[in-house]
Amino acid sequence: MMSVMPPMPKWFDAEGEPVSCTEKIKVMQQNLQQLHEMTHEALEDAALIGCTEPQVKDYLRVLMDSLENPYAQG
Repeated sequence: MMSVMPPMPKWFDAEGEPVSCTEKIKVMQQNLQQLHEMTHEALEDAALIGCTEPQVKDYLRVLMDSLENPYAQG
């Protein structure tokens, strides 16, 4: 059974202003919905092969933390 995706937050830009472009928000929602579905499937598969849920979730956090923003300035 697919888990329910948490509600989306209000998105803010680098200056702290709300992102107001409907199309940008729609793209973000679609991307995160896909990510939610893929990670849920990975968790299900991991359970079927005998991995523990905490280990998989910990690795998913590590995986997210390893991502780098290609558009970061600095």
